[in-house]
Amino acid sequence: MLQKVMVKKSRHFLWLALGAAVGLSLGPASAVPADKPAPKPDLPWADAHMLADVLERVKHDYVNPVDDHQLLQAAIRGMVSSLDPYSAYLDGDEYDEVKISSSGQYSGVGIEVSMEDEEVVVVSPFEGSPAAVAGIRPGDIIATIDGIPVNTTTLTDTIGRMRGKEGTSVKIGILRAGNAEPLQFTLKRSRVELRSVKAELLEPGMGYVRISQFSETTGDDLDAALKDLRKRNAAPLKGLVLDLRNNPGGVLEAAVSVSDAFLDSGVIVTAKGRTPESKFEMDATPGDALNGAPIVILVNGGSASAAEIVAGALKDNHRAKLMGRTTFGKGSVQTVIPLSGDRAVKLTTSLYYTPSGVSINHRGIAPDIELERDPKPPSIAVPSDAPLLQRDPEVKRAVQELKVPTIGGSGSVSASARAPAADHVP
Repeated sequence: MLQKVMVKKSRHFLWLALGAAVGLSLGPASAVPADKPAPKPDLPWADAHMLADVLERVKHDYVNPVDDHQLLQAAIRGMVSSLDPYSAYLDGDEYDEVKISSSGQYSGVGIEVSMEDEEVVVVSPFEGSPAAVAGIRPGDIIATIDGIPVNTTTLTDTIGRMRGKEGTSVKIGILRAGNAEPLQFTLKRSRVELRSVKAELLEPGMGYVRISQFSETTGDDLDAALKDLRKRNAAPLKGLVLDLRNNPGGVLEAAVSVSDAFLDSGVIVTAKGRTPESKFEMDATPGDALNGAPIVILVNGGSASAAEIVAGALKDNHRAKLMGRTTFGKGSVQTVIPLSGDRAVKLTTSLYYTPSGVSINHRGIAPDIELERDPKPPSIAVPSDAPLLQRDPEVKRAVQELKVPTIGGSGSVSASARAPAADHVP
């Protein structure tokens, strides 16, 4: 995302992420000149009366008493949920979750978790977090929180129970391979920085950057990661593996900043919608953090939204090769609009297009180099603490591709190759 791609007007910001829910748009009424007849009301009053009639019937005849506020909140949710899978009405807790994801900060124990086979599995504790200091490890299974079993149908409840006011404590029960009995950890919640960027030097000259999601800090975090890789390498990098697998998206500005970091020029993304704010084009600015060194981007069916903006921008500008499997195909932009009472509405406001003018909505982006969907596990188990090149065959394959020379230069991608700017898409 270019430096101000996240259009942070006074009331809303752009958000690109996988998610489902609902929303509502409120706006001021337009003034009507005195010499013109008042416009006919847009609201279909017959339907409005029907809504009031249904509400009254539910209140009077439903088997259990129902609160008016509860009914109206459900009506709002239902109204917006019918628009598309990504528009949503956000109550206080849901709105807080969006703000946490976009800002990259919250108060909790510092664990990245995922749902695997109906188990809440620790992906990684954040460095320096209460969880890391206590000794929670990747692969641990979270079984209980404060003595109560976790909800194995959704991560939201588990994540919410581990978060809380800074300084308070939470007791987490862990199942760990090799231990017959559950382990109990009492953790004191603290301020946690969501680190969306992880980097390591795979071998001399070859860097690896993993972006797990796009938050407001991702662009700066990437700059810091690349600087650290160059320092550890004691020389400019000869190639980079950019891992966007299972990245669900996030803030639009961050995706533009990441794309711009590797481009000297060219279109990054364009968007079309009904309002002036929903129509925009983001262009790269001079300066390539890798000075043209080749890039291979790892993608799969879990790479969505903002991740697809980066993949599309670097592919269409001939700056990187995509390796893996076709991406998810979410080509829309959501705008989060605050409402009263610390609530908000997330509405789909634009469709976006890659630099070549293509909408990837419901289609995704096909990789340049397709990898098998279900690779066979190694015949000999690889230790979890083994180097990444040994643990991840797709990363190893990407490094091999980086070393393939081409006519345009020393790497797999010619630094001078650039796609022409795309025509505007109606």
